[in-house]
Amino acid sequence: MHTDADPLHDTTFTRPRMMGPNCLRLAEELLDHVDLTACSRILDLGCGLGLTSLLLARRTRAQIVAFDLWIDAATNQDCFNRLGFGRDILAVHGDVRQMPFGQAAFDAIVCIDAYCYFGADPRFLDDHLAPRLGPGGTIAVVVPGLQKEFTDGVPEVLQPFWQEDINFHDARWWAGLFSRASRVRLQECFSLAGHAQAWREWLECDNPYAKRDITMMAAENGQYFDTIGLIATVV
Repeated sequence: MHTDADPLHDTTFTRPRMMGPNCLRLAEELLDHVDLTACSRILDLGCGLGLTSLLLARRTRAQIVAFDLWIDAATNQDCFNRLGFGRDILAVHGDVRQMPFGQAAFDAIVCIDAYCYFGADPRFLDDHLAPRLGPGGTIAVVVPGLQKEFTDGVPEVLQPFWQEDINFHDARWWAGLFSRASRVRLQECFSLAGHAQAWREWLECDNPYAKRDITMMAAENGQYFDTIGLIATVV
């Protein structure tokens, strides 16, 4: 039995569980671009502390598999159980390159704000995601990125915060990556309107990483970063 109050509208519940720009805002906008209501099983890839899994369970009637490497499955499952979603969401711990799921195990794979950690590999879509979806299966991704690729190197104001493997790219770069996959057809690539608000809500969190990011976002000053949505179908 689900609890009557929706914890996803309670900042005392959501803010401690955010691990970056407000994933709920980003996921809501992404889901406005794709219909997952007919899905029976959805993989929430890189689910973090489970906020997006709860949202997917609210928005669909699918069985949600909440998959993450950094968060212990028992931690997430306990939360889902306490909120009455124990039958709707299954938490699984593991690495995206060694997922314990068979062929065509899911109707859709959703990944909010985690894809840059593993998905920049040109073979990732064909080798790891397409096999878990049957023909017609949906891949829906939100990835942090750039308004435009840096042609003259990383701007000086961002250099103190930059990491070589950060995999921040613009929408054209990500669209090109998806378009090169042989088993996937890109349907849509777009900048999310909620980008700035999602970042503001993250910076309001009492999280040491959010506190660190305040300085970075002040330096960035709305000039460089973007949040990009990608929707693709397995062929």
